[in-house]
Amino acid sequence: MNHQERNEAIEYVLRTVRDNDVRFVRMWFTDILGNLKGFSLNAAELENALEGGKVFDGASIEGFARIDESDMVAMPDPSTFRILPWRPRQNAVGRMFCDVLTPDGKPFEGDPRYVLKRNLERANRLGFTFHIGPELEFYYLKSAEKPELLDFSGYFDQSAADAATDLRRDTVLMLEDMGIPVEYSHHEGSPSQHEIDLRYTDALAMADTVVTFRLVVKVVALRNDVYATFMPKPFANLNGNGMHVHMSLFSGDRNVFYDADDKYRISKLARSFVAGLMRHAQEITLVTNQWVNSYKRLIPGFEAPVHISWATVNRSDLIRVPSYRRGKEESARIEYRAPDPACNPYLAFSALLAAGLEGVEKGYEPPEPSGESVSLMTEDERKRRGIQTLPGSLFEAIQFAENSQLLRRTLGDHVFDSFIENKRIEWNTYRAQVTDFEIKRYLPIL
Repeated sequence: MNHQERNEAIEYVLRTVRDNDVRFVRMWFTDILGNLKGFSLNAAELENALEGGKVFDGASIEGFARIDESDMVAMPDPSTFRILPWRPRQNAVGRMFCDVLTPDGKPFEGDPRYVLKRNLERANRLGFTFHIGPELEFYYLKSAEKPELLDFSGYFDQSAADAATDLRRDTVLMLEDMGIPVEYSHHEGSPSQHEIDLRYTDALAMADTVVTFRLVVKVVALRNDVYATFMPKPFANLNGNGMHVHMSLFSGDRNVFYDADDKYRISKLARSFVAGLMRHAQEITLVTNQWVNSYKRLIPGFEAPVHISWATVNRSDLIRVPSYRRGKEESARIEYRAPDPACNPYLAFSALLAAGLEGVEKGYEPPEPSGESVSLMTEDERKRRGIQTLPGSLFEAIQFAENSQLLRRTLGDHVFDSFIENKRIEWNTYRAQVTDFEIKRYLPIL
């Protein structure tokens, strides 16, 4: 956004605030783990904040690995202003995402939004814009304290007993009221599990949208006395929650992933992007699947990818090339199926872009796409074909990530070191716990 565009956006915000009786504006950003943070600003202070930002305690952005308090500046991005539709219309409440700056006005290297901006600038220098369309899954439960299912419907079911139909409808309407377009929504494969697919757009806007989406889903649920969770694997015997990420690169208005002469309608550049994702998948999984619980989802038998493979049809592979829609060249894309919706989208989208661009810049060649289900192959067959697996635990993911030069370059030293430290804290806390499984399994016999 250039200086003139920013001034025009600021004028729009101030006019909208006056015309809609907005009394408070929430200044949003995320910490390194993707948790939504922020503070509320009286509308009378808004013009000053838009010009010079507002000082806050930067330690709040470090996750569990907090350091000493230090002043940072939240600089609101006026293009992200929206009125929150679940708050009263009288004395209304707005929100803006903020870029986090140091007191001397420079971007703070620990700001996840800045990490994504920096990676998108790299793509722009190569002549590309990065477009993303995620599919987000979640469960509706009776409460967080009483995690019972609301329904027993299945994939795409249209049942009168589906208590969540109105919840999904209200969520979509609220998202669209905030200018967030939705492709479609439906019941997912497991009881009480649901999916909402967001219409693809540029990666920075989509990362802001994913953060907003998670809050809207939870707000609508709580307003209806139920609880929504994006926990990757809330139930051992049911499918986990995934966030399949559809990706494409554009050069101007042209989708450079499309090739009319290719068998699968994807370009050589797209194949190199796939190869980059495959080669660096183990390194970036800590970012796309950042919680101990994430690895309870990435196991065989529950529709989540385990092996590093790609295909044009099979939905068990890590990467899938969705069917091309004739006359819709812009729809050519690849789908990366490992991430879960509890990740930090700014860092996850950065890692996916960086891995793919590494393949493009270095001309990586992917293997032939899988013609059969990798999950049904024998272990020996997978070894013969050189098919590797994703990390099996948070600890394994940390080991892959901490040795990754690509991930360090992508996140920057500050975020890389802090993120790794956060994950070590989580793993050490987790491995010290004695679980219900251990009590039930071992206490009666040992």
